[in-house]
Amino acid sequence: MLMKKIIILLLCLPFSVKADWGKTGHRVIGEIATHHLKPKTKRAISNLLEGRSLARIGTWADEIRSNPDYNQYTIWHYVNMPLDKKYEDVEHSQENVVKAIQICIKGLKDKSTSKEKKAFYLKYLVHCLADLHQPLHAGRAEDKGGNTIKLKFFGRNTNLHRVWDSDLINDYGMSYSELAKSLMERKNDPVAIGNPVAWANESQEKVITIYSKVNEGDRLGYRYVYENLPLVKDQLYKAGIRLAAVLNDIFA
Repeated sequence: MLMKKIIILLLCLPFSVKADWGKTGHRVIGEIATHHLKPKTKRAISNLLEGRSLARIGTWADEIRSNPDYNQYTIWHYVNMPLDKKYEDVEHSQENVVKAIQICIKGLKDKSTSKEKKAFYLKYLVHCLADLHQPLHAGRAEDKGGNTIKLKFFGRNTNLHRVWDSDLINDYGMSYSELAKSLMERKNDPVAIGNPVAWANESQEKVITIYSKVNEGDRLGYRYVYENLPLVKDQLYKAGIRLAAVLNDIFA
């Protein structure tokens, strides 16, 4: 009887999941990166992750959010900038996703870093680099990167951030391996590698357009998917290629 009451109580509680790029998006990026790693890089990563793949650990930084020991890393998932300023024009008094990537790269390159700590940096690097390519992770502070902009997506309650994290990808209906394979068919498309600051500014350019095309309470459907899914695919592909380039450089 007690267990039955607990189950009923849990079903009545509000439930929400915060997963940047969604699980599918993160795994797509890890899968694409894996196919562009050099043999030496693959061996080093396999050693640090004890055989687990980049696709598998891509969501780790979201999964451990419920552990209070990792509360200090919540700010590693995003960066807020005024829409009229570039990253380098803003004073960033606290850590953010750009600084997190830089910290992880430095830690992985440092020969004195322990294996355990390197595994930590690698898992966060994979995740944070992916997050930075989701444009709303370079969104406005006042609406928490679109989280407070409530919308309808095919009649379901959602918000602008979640639309770009997962709704557009999930609506597409492909598994992460299918989507990754599909995106890798564009292997002749050049991708400028750049650096974390450049990626932040690039995402900000895209988020300005994203903000301009929606209003609170909009009902989004097929037209929105048709107009915006190509950008989602572009960002996933670029993130995978750039992640591979960064990892190849680290473990060279």
